[in-house]
Amino acid sequence: MASFFFRNKSKNNVDLVTSTKQLLLKLTEDQKPIPKIEEELAKNLQQMKTILQGTPDAEVSPESVHQLLALIVEEDLLYLLANNIHKLLFESRKDAQVIFSTAFRYKPPGIAEPQVLNHVIRRRPEILIALCRGYDRRESAMPCGGILREALKYDAVAALILYDEPDGKTRDLESVNPNIPSSGEGVFWRFFEWIDKGAFEVSADAFNTFRDILTKHKPLVATYLQTNFDMFFEKYNTILIQSESYVTKRQSIKLLGEILLDRANYNVMTTYVDSGEHLKIIMKLLRDDRRMINYEGFHVFKVFVANPNKSVAVQRILISNRDKLLRFLPTFLDDRTEDEQFIDEKSFLIRQIEQLPPAPIPPPTAA
Repeated sequence: MASFFFRNKSKNNVDLVTSTKQLLLKLTEDQKPIPKIEEELAKNLQQMKTILQGTPDAEVSPESVHQLLALIVEEDLLYLLANNIHKLLFESRKDAQVIFSTAFRYKPPGIAEPQVLNHVIRRRPEILIALCRGYDRRESAMPCGGILREALKYDAVAALILYDEPDGKTRDLESVNPNIPSSGEGVFWRFFEWIDKGAFEVSADAFNTFRDILTKHKPLVATYLQTNFDMFFEKYNTILIQSESYVTKRQSIKLLGEILLDRANYNVMTTYVDSGEHLKIIMKLLRDDRRMINYEGFHVFKVFVANPNKSVAVQRILISNRDKLLRFLPTFLDDRTEDEQFIDEKSFLIRQIEQLPPAPIPPPTAA
């Protein structure tokens, strides 16, 4: 009986959303943490999570889920949560992540697309941009990253992030011309900074989201990379591949190999391997004192060598370095004795380098 009287009283959905909105608005206004607001928000968000997910003792009510999500959208609660998630208590940030992720997955019976996600894409794309900017703070990086990767299952979400522009709002996707280069100042370009300069956990999570953007939406990204080729690879080469962080450097080289070897990015790959400057950057990786950097660099280097239509610039570099390469490659990573694919690929590259045309004989100097 005593437990009945002291049990926390649950709010109905209308009161729950109204209360949460008011608390979030107060949290937005106040610069300093207010424990009472934080604790009340924690209770509300925990109750929302329970309604959306259920518990081992209570099943989910589809009607209650539908009503709660409709109210969350109506009161613009997702935008307030996205902008204030760093101010929440640790457990509350995890609850907010569950609320977002469930909202982005939920499909009412007979509806093909998640209604909340459709609302965010068409009417409130600022929510997605605010979630990306969660990487500005260590507290919000991981919950925002988890939400983004859930949302990034959809092409339209990747497009909104890619084509965001710094005019205070996201472009209407229907008005986007994919052949017009980006200004380079939208939220997508911030990922280079978050990956390179963020704290370790921020950098690691931002890289995971960056990878999802670039690998899970192939036709969209192939067009984007072709249109923004110079700016993208200038940043990629100078910031990520030459990063002082071993983890960032290794992951970035590996991702570059995946991008170039994907058939969807054929035009991107041919443009990349035409560049002698790109080849110089990759050849330096082969001589790095860390073996996994050597290994990942090899998988990009082989694309240059195996290309049957090498540019003059690439041929010149390979020919001028032929003797060095033929001395270097036979013993390169020679401890990988059980990696048959690597051994075969290395042998193939050696043959390709041996078959390069001879270096042109320079004309005699005038007497």
